[in-house]
Amino acid sequence: MMNSKTLFSATGLVLTGLFLIVSVAMISLIPRLRIDLTEDNLFTLADGTRNIVSNLETPVELLFFYSEEATADVPQLRSYGIRVQELLREMVIASAGKLSLRVIDPVPFSEEEDEAVEYGVQRVPLSQGGDQVFFGLVALDTTTLPEEEAESVAATNFKTIGLIRPDQEEFLEYEFSKLITQVANPEPPVVGFLSKLPIDGGVNTQTMTPTSPWMIMDSMRQLFEVRRVNPDVQVIDDEINILLLVHPQDLSPQTLYAVDQFVLRGGKAMVFVDPNADSQSQPGQDGVPVALPNQASEVTALFDAWGVEYDPARVVADRELALMVNVGDATRPMQHYGMLGVQRQGFANDIITNDLQVLNFSSVGALSKAQGATTTFDPLVQSSAESMLMEGDFFKALTDPTILLDEFEASGTRFTIAARVSGNMRTAFPDGAPVVEVESEAEEDLSIASEEVEQAVELPAHLSESQGTVNLIVVADTDFLRDRLWVQIQNFLGQRLPQAFASNGDFLMNSLDSLAGNAELVTIRSRGRFARPFLAVLDLQRDADDRLREEETELLANLRQTEQQITALNASREGSGPSPEQQAEIDRFYAQQLETRRRLREVQLTLNREIESLGSTLKFINTALVPILLIIFVLIMGYVRNRRRSAAQA
Repeated sequence: MMNSKTLFSATGLVLTGLFLIVSVAMISLIPRLRIDLTEDNLFTLADGTRNIVSNLETPVELLFFYSEEATADVPQLRSYGIRVQELLREMVIASAGKLSLRVIDPVPFSEEEDEAVEYGVQRVPLSQGGDQVFFGLVALDTTTLPEEEAESVAATNFKTIGLIRPDQEEFLEYEFSKLITQVANPEPPVVGFLSKLPIDGGVNTQTMTPTSPWMIMDSMRQLFEVRRVNPDVQVIDDEINILLLVHPQDLSPQTLYAVDQFVLRGGKAMVFVDPNADSQSQPGQDGVPVALPNQASEVTALFDAWGVEYDPARVVADRELALMVNVGDATRPMQHYGMLGVQRQGFANDIITNDLQVLNFSSVGALSKAQGATTTFDPLVQSSAESMLMEGDFFKALTDPTILLDEFEASGTRFTIAARVSGNMRTAFPDGAPVVEVESEAEEDLSIASEEVEQAVELPAHLSESQGTVNLIVVADTDFLRDRLWVQIQNFLGQRLPQAFASNGDFLMNSLDSLAGNAELVTIRSRGRFARPFLAVLDLQRDADDRLREEETELLANLRQTEQQITALNASREGSGPSPEQQAEIDRFYAQQLETRRRLREVQLTLNREIESLGSTLKFINTALVPILLIIFVLIMGYVRNRRRSAAQA
């Protein structure tokens, strides 16, 4: 007969089993339940990503071409591939059935390999002469798939990331979301271009011959549909996705109102202003450029509404980022504090500036967030701290950059040259559309002219605040777009072949690409780094590097001094063998070299010992100390429990 103790144990086992079964069932039925305990929330999707994938109008299939078999012996790639798949599966779960995922291993000489090549996924060799692997992603609109498998995928609406690079891991969520957005909206974005500068070609006032468009226009037309916008426009067409406003000068209130309402309706805009546009300088008779009375641009009313502060009368001068330029008949290049070459340390960690190398500017202005602004102001490009604001008059037709050196005094402030502005905005015209002023000699003519204007332009309903989140990019320089600052052009058989030496063109393309995407893309942050370095080890290495650098400096100084002495001795004893003094000096040099090398080895050995000691300590903590502490804790708890049980029985 089963006693009560045995019955209690059996009941406990049954209840435990039932609890486990119910728990597993609940976890499988609730796949969206996630707990992200990482410091940077590496496995948590941004709200923008969730909104994009859950609001898809047509189903999208993701094809992840990943050479799993070929990377079996490459643990770094395998772990990276697992993380990419986890991110893709999280997006599939968040899409509520709008997304699907297929992981394809394109082994050599297989149909999957042909499919990867056809979709534009790149082959990448693991090593020189080694296996080639695929690591790319394709997003395709399943409603456009060919009915027969024999048909080409050319008719399919798809977009491809040919290679998912490990060094771009923090931007993968943005790139995947953008890829899906491009498939869901396959039509090329329309860029409305408004400027009085000869960016799209013009006429040379000296020779009266037509001039070619700036290379930036050719680059834009490869990816976007570009339309000219009349500078006197009163309503910006809703078909325009992005408004590119370059050097706005003397714009009418009606045109400013059109820009204001376009932005409030949800239109994206990229605005280039300039305190001193070099492109407006006219060549004089002696070849020296002649400045116009006013080469500055501003849209004060719009900037006030957008929460941006900008002084069109002041230019940023920077001693650290100054470019070397050739001026006149000077025999050597000299620093021009008004022409800046901003490198990676001046870029924000943003998808727009990702992978850029250097951006060249000329006589730039400074942007900042206005006091009381409700918008978000995110700097994209900044000067160094060795900079100051100077009066713009210094830079008009400047022929001698050394003048700037006498007036320069570093402020210790980093000035913003380009920024992203986003958020909810109010109109710059709270009283509604400005009245069109029509001059006429007679009231009857005025009445007729006003009726003609009203019939010609029918304004949409006035908006006093934005409909949703506004997304703008503002740059305080227009010369940034000129060919001379970023590209060399060669003519070959009538074609213009660009050779870029700066990343100005890439910055513009990245900005337009970011603006053209779904508004939710702006909210997607860059993901944190998965690599977690041992900071203590890095500190040890940096400390040792400093010591090694001191030793190396001493060695080089001794070598140079000894070589100079040997050269002097050889010059005084030409044609004869080494004198005793020379031989003693040479012997001293070799002895000194050996001693220095010995000291270098000692420093390196000390570094290795410190790192090994730290590693042994960490290994002991992870493998022995923690288990020992747990065992001690369990023993103490058991001892306390037995004491309580004995006390209760007594």
